[in-house]
Amino acid sequence: MRSRSNSGVRLDGYARLVHQTILCHQNPVTGLLPASYDQKDAWVRDNVYSILAVWGLGLAYRKNADLDEDKAKAYELEQSVVKLMRGLLHCMIRQVDKVESFKYSQSTKDSLHAKYNTKTCATVVGDDQWGHLQLDATSVYLLFLAQMTASGLHIIHSLDEVNFIQNLVFYIEAAYKTADFGIWERGDKTNQGISELNASSVGMAKAALEALDELDLFGVKGGPQSVIHVLADEVQHCQSILNSILPRASTSKEVDASLLSVISFPAFAVEDNELVEVTKQEIITKLQGRYGCCRFLRDGYKTPKEDPNRLYYEPAELKLFENIECEWPLFWTYFILDGVFNGNAEQVQEYREALEEVLIKGKNGIPLLPELYSVPPDKVDEEYQNPHTVDRVPMGKLPHMWGQSLYILGSLMAEGFLAPGEIDPLNRRFSTVPKPDVVVQVSILAETEEIKAILKDKGIDVETIAEVHPIRVQPARILSHIYSSLGCNSRMKLSGRPYRHMGVLGTSKLYDIRKTIFTFTPQFIDQQQFYLALDNKMIVEMLRTDLSYLCSRWRMTGQPTITFPISHTMLDEDGTSLNSSILAALRKMQDGYFGGARIQTGKLSEFLTTSCCTHLSFMDPGPESKLYSEDYDDNYNELESCDWMNSYDSTSNDVHMYLPAKIFQASRPSFNLLDSPHPPQEDQVPSVRVEIHLPRDQSGEVDFRALVVQLKETSSLQERADILYMLYTMKGPDWDTGLYDEGSATVKELLTELYGKAGEIHHWGLIRYISGILRKKVEALDEACTDLLSHQKHLTVGLPPEPREKTISAPLPYEVLTQLIDEASEGDMNISVLTQEILVYLAMYMRTQPGLFAEMFRLRIGLIIQVMATELAHSLRCSAEEATDGLMNLSPSAMKNLLHHILSGKEFGVERSVRPTDSYTSPAISIHEIGVVGATKTERTGITQLKSEIKQSPGTTVTPSIGSFPSVYDEQTFKDNRQGQWQRRRRLDGALNRVPIGFYQKVWKVLQKCHGLSVEGFVLPSSTTREMTPGEIKFSVHVESVLNRVPQPEYRQLLVETILVLTMMADIEIHSIGSIIAVEKIVHIANDLFLQEQKTLGADDIMLAKDPASGICTLLYDSAPSGRFGTMTYLSKAAATYVQEFLPHSICAMQ
Repeated sequence: MRSRSNSGVRLDGYARLVHQTILCHQNPVTGLLPASYDQKDAWVRDNVYSILAVWGLGLAYRKNADLDEDKAKAYELEQSVVKLMRGLLHCMIRQVDKVESFKYSQSTKDSLHAKYNTKTCATVVGDDQWGHLQLDATSVYLLFLAQMTASGLHIIHSLDEVNFIQNLVFYIEAAYKTADFGIWERGDKTNQGISELNASSVGMAKAALEALDELDLFGVKGGPQSVIHVLADEVQHCQSILNSILPRASTSKEVDASLLSVISFPAFAVEDNELVEVTKQEIITKLQGRYGCCRFLRDGYKTPKEDPNRLYYEPAELKLFENIECEWPLFWTYFILDGVFNGNAEQVQEYREALEEVLIKGKNGIPLLPELYSVPPDKVDEEYQNPHTVDRVPMGKLPHMWGQSLYILGSLMAEGFLAPGEIDPLNRRFSTVPKPDVVVQVSILAETEEIKAILKDKGIDVETIAEVHPIRVQPARILSHIYSSLGCNSRMKLSGRPYRHMGVLGTSKLYDIRKTIFTFTPQFIDQQQFYLALDNKMIVEMLRTDLSYLCSRWRMTGQPTITFPISHTMLDEDGTSLNSSILAALRKMQDGYFGGARIQTGKLSEFLTTSCCTHLSFMDPGPESKLYSEDYDDNYNELESCDWMNSYDSTSNDVHMYLPAKIFQASRPSFNLLDSPHPPQEDQVPSVRVEIHLPRDQSGEVDFRALVVQLKETSSLQERADILYMLYTMKGPDWDTGLYDEGSATVKELLTELYGKAGEIHHWGLIRYISGILRKKVEALDEACTDLLSHQKHLTVGLPPEPREKTISAPLPYEVLTQLIDEASEGDMNISVLTQEILVYLAMYMRTQPGLFAEMFRLRIGLIIQVMATELAHSLRCSAEEATDGLMNLSPSAMKNLLHHILSGKEFGVERSVRPTDSYTSPAISIHEIGVVGATKTERTGITQLKSEIKQSPGTTVTPSIGSFPSVYDEQTFKDNRQGQWQRRRRLDGALNRVPIGFYQKVWKVLQKCHGLSVEGFVLPSSTTREMTPGEIKFSVHVESVLNRVPQPEYRQLLVETILVLTMMADIEIHSIGSIIAVEKIVHIANDLFLQEQKTLGADDIMLAKDPASGICTLLYDSAPSGRFGTMTYLSKAAATYVQEFLPHSICAMQ
């Protein structure tokens, strides 16, 4: 018999340690592990982490087997792992109804439980008695299910279980927009049961989704039906949200040690190496102590100052926990594993030595890792004075099984028993390795032979949709329908994936469905409800957005392929030539570069070998023997009965059926048309002209028949729309006008027909007006809103101030959101329609240029609309009404461009262009950046220039349909280009809530030195700092909400400048700068000083005109911050005057 090798002896030592600290607690029936001797329940997250040491030890025995018994030991250890993972599966599968509900509701009431009964797998507390919604726990289970399956363990045993896991994928794929209670089960750090978006949950979900994609849960013995499918767009949503939150952990926690599990083992969810390092350094500098790391700042758990008799904290109490937070050795085990995976031997050595110091020796000398180290109650004051000096005492669980397991795993890896690739068979650890450049393949297809000929004339050789046979071309919505049958299981009452719009990553793959190759056109071509797709420039913009997104986000094998169909709506009005914007985009794509992406154009058949192709195995028909679950066969029949392949058959002549030929003709009734018709209110009568011409009968009532005759006779589209609006409000949408001899002609049908005509001539004012009447809504409005919210931006809709301006701080269902927008618009259709449009543009910029939104936490859409109108009025020297009109008549692409200029903070000019482009057009408007000198550069030197036509029907003037947006300032005459520049900049910054970097941290410092700041009667008390730390988003949003009480953007910006002056004073070494400081009083003192000085210099009253709303001199708004007459000069003097009684005399003497 061979003697035991040295490594074998050491391995046996670890086996004893694992048995004595972990496996001895495993329940023989369910396989679950209790949390500790006192807490008998099994937590999902703790169980998964606790079994990792057993899994690692099994792998080590398999690799280093000296004797046959070692192989037996390896098998026994692996089966213990399988038993625990299946035990957790049983717990969750018993709650299958919750998984089904949660897919649609994302409600905390419908979540899987966080802990179960160790002996029976049953639930232990009620749905609302615990913070159960912890997406990171479900995600860490799925991540290790994938890793363990890939390492050769068989955990999933039936197709029902496969379907359940597929539905768990749907459960976690919305993690990027779901506020949960997080890894510490408490949500917001006040522990009052408030859920919030947690980076640790989003990151773990992203890792689990990537790990499970295309994985066969039956391992090598599986077939097509046991493969899990994940949509790439959901992964990328998680990725972009994670990148936007880090290095913060959530709105109430500016840093959290749990992020170690996201940036390193086990998730490796962040691809940006720099962000990984920044986050790691934040944790080390702010949270690391002598015994481990705190979980987060001001964490009261098990500190001597915590009241054990209540679960929640009072907000002002959190300051008591500063500097005495408990330190957890657990996080050092993550640093050891991180060092092993990065090959950083020094880090491994440093943390292993540090960990040895804090381990506690148990019976027979076995090392035990305690849960945490706490400050002794009698030493609290000493620790407050000198943090990290007092010797702490171990408390909580001994051993802390989660930490014990990771300690053993780290030791096995550090001593060479396990290689990183064995514990990470799916290679997640390479996430930060640079990816190869992406080349986007674009296949341009013509809808008909005629369009193909028009393109050929221009030197663009393309195929028609019929010619690409046998490849089938389908719209994106069909792919959404196909995916909605994924994971269906009638026996478990699971319905499959909720119907959602497809993202661009999903439509950029080819799909193998029942041995046929399918390609899907992008979602933006599919927009049937709203008018954005009527603007060909907008289609080009959307294509550009998609291409740049693909370029930065594509991670799959093979290149992305976009199928771009040219339909006859992309031709000019005469239908014989291609729209110039579309043609320019096609030319650029042929040149190989467009929208910042490298492009390869070609035929679909040429791209078959280089594209990414996914086999949708769940669509395959099941064999006749019914071995598979019934559902697969049902799907087949159901889809056949829909005739989905034939009705969209690419060889049939009805090609226009699936490429919406008339995109602008609403193909189905609008959502909100069944609402009760609005009573005609004075402010809702669309036009004064129509009001005067209302025909009356003998009894004085409105003569509707005469109105219909008027409708028939008028040639003006605007007048027709006005008459139809009157009929719509008075008679309702379904009133039959009897305009045509044959067939019905209801008000709604006539409006829809008029919408089509306005669409043909691109009369944008009228298109928006009719959209408003018909209550047309953007199809992906809720997705756009969720996109912005997930990036930690609050939204407000409606014009300021509150209560008219309504805040949106959590994702809302589609119907609730559209209703809220209508309410906030107070019946003004212009504002309602523009709000939706701008929401969509903001979401587009958020995807491709998140940097535009730095230091903005609340996007006030009503104010943005107001500023856009003001910009037009200011630049075109016209009245507010004309500016509103001009804004409503901008094409969608021009509107998006104007929004971009306002967001980017660059100087830009708007001017009327002299050359009318055709008989329909009023003088066009061009928007361009301004050069350094203030003169307009018309050369194409890196400047984006945009010409947009305000389309009108001949012979009419477009009357403002329902009044204008209140102008933000009084009209003035400007002497030169430079005048008005600073006022304008303040207006833009104020409207966008843009503040200097680090502003909120400085406000926090000011609040430490006074009792509070008062803005227009609303007080920001200093007690806020007792709850919140300077770097947390929650604090920034709180300060912002106080500043937002000021409706005027320029005035708000002056208040921001005043607070900056106060921050400089707070930096002086003094104890206090006052009780409650009224910020607006300082502004008014500065204004008085400014007026006095200007008058002594001979300025007259016209020059020193005051803004009636705030009483501030408009010249002060327009002064640069620096210089002798700069705002900072006056604000500094005013602030010194205001707070001088609190300042030392030496400083006063200097003033």
